[in-house]
Amino acid sequence: MRSTSLCILLSLAVAVYCEPVSEVTVQDEGFAESYLKKFFNLTEERGPSSRRGISPVKKKLSEMQRFYGLQITGALDTDTIAMMKKPRCGVPDGNIARFSTFGSNLKWEEKSLTYRIENYTPDMSTSEVNDSIEKALEVWAKVTPLRFTRVYTGTADIMISFGRQSHGDYYPFDGRDGTLAHAFAPAPGIGGDAHFDDDETFTFRSNAGYVLFMVAAHEFGHSLGLSHSDDPGALMYPVYTYRNPDTFVLPRDDVNGIQSLYGPNLVKDPSVVEPPAPITPDACDSTMVLDAVTTLRGEMFFFKDSFFWRSYPQSRSPQQSLITNFWPSAPVNIDAAYESQQSDRIFFFKGRKVWAFRGYNPMRGYPKRLTSFGLPKTVKKIDAALYDVQSGKTLLFAGIYYFSYDDARQTLDQGLPKRIDRTFSGLNKKVTAAFQYRGFTYIYSGPYMFEYDLRTGRLFRVLRNSYFLRCTNY
Repeated sequence: MRSTSLCILLSLAVAVYCEPVSEVTVQDEGFAESYLKKFFNLTEERGPSSRRGISPVKKKLSEMQRFYGLQITGALDTDTIAMMKKPRCGVPDGNIARFSTFGSNLKWEEKSLTYRIENYTPDMSTSEVNDSIEKALEVWAKVTPLRFTRVYTGTADIMISFGRQSHGDYYPFDGRDGTLAHAFAPAPGIGGDAHFDDDETFTFRSNAGYVLFMVAAHEFGHSLGLSHSDDPGALMYPVYTYRNPDTFVLPRDDVNGIQSLYGPNLVKDPSVVEPPAPITPDACDSTMVLDAVTTLRGEMFFFKDSFFWRSYPQSRSPQQSLITNFWPSAPVNIDAAYESQQSDRIFFFKGRKVWAFRGYNPMRGYPKRLTSFGLPKTVKKIDAALYDVQSGKTLLFAGIYYFSYDDARQTLDQGLPKRIDRTFSGLNKKVTAAFQYRGFTYIYSGPYMFEYDLRTGRLFRVLRNSYFLRCTNY
């Protein structure tokens, strides 16, 4: 039977860069009301809340802002409308939690499940589709007792198909982009099935389209009983995010979610050492040590592990995202970063290599070795870097020393390196990040940030490294 009351529709959408909205228009207000009705169950309330003057729209706006980590104002500000206008998932986001499930009864009772691929997308070879689907299911099998067996005829627990527009399940696709796929929670009939929009361009590894492995792995989370998470690093976050399938590791939030339904995988091969599940960094963690900080065309970027927070002047709270969403070819867990206003490039350092981008576009010929900056071969890594607007020089920190690099001449300055503590008073520990903002130089060391005047060397303040992150818990 078709148990549509138990079916939860997923529509995955691409996470793209959205410029902040200059002002909220009347059209935005109408759009926001429709958005809240669809995704946050906005209704015309006639109860105690409305009698106390609490607008239903204000209440739902606050819920939505809390879910996406925005400043909770209850008002339709520019940050909120910008988030609403991003392509997104069709599942309601009302659960204010990390991982969430469809309910304790919506899970498979059997640990051995079958799947069947009914048809194929023309975008990929048959073997590429088969491999993508198998690896996407294995993501969940690695951390649970679940095991998946492919069948070629009959009805499987998870039926997988590609279709366009109306494709027989009462949830038509919407053409190119927007909705990428949807899946149904465990239940008889259509429950567990996953459908992919064949108007999209699916790929095996390339970021030129939507990586089928990533879309399918998310979908199968729904097929197994998981709803959405508000953790931007989770696989079950509502929007599509590009990640390298060859290095993908299921994040901790998703592991916690699926194991709450099925328990852990107790049968493991002792010869295989799995990497630890990544945890999404928290801007409110007072002990967090940032990997790098830089500016980019008037905005501030704060890097930690595979993530960064982006803060622009119109924003009241930084937006967290995966590095690969903006720079697919960039490394993660970087050592340092800086923006050269001389060449309009941003540089990422990791180990003995450096990557260069103009905005979000990779520069040809990179990555290069650190020696391309004229650095001696004895320098194994850069701890931090900052571009000094006034002199046009870049300071490169390595151990207890720093070098000065002339971006215009592309050469190191003579008479260097210098000891860091002889230029920056009070700084006697390792530098972990650095950048320049509104005429001040900020040097990070562990969880603290030192504010200097670079011209005089004067130290003004010592602050927590979350000072510019504007943690919403403060």
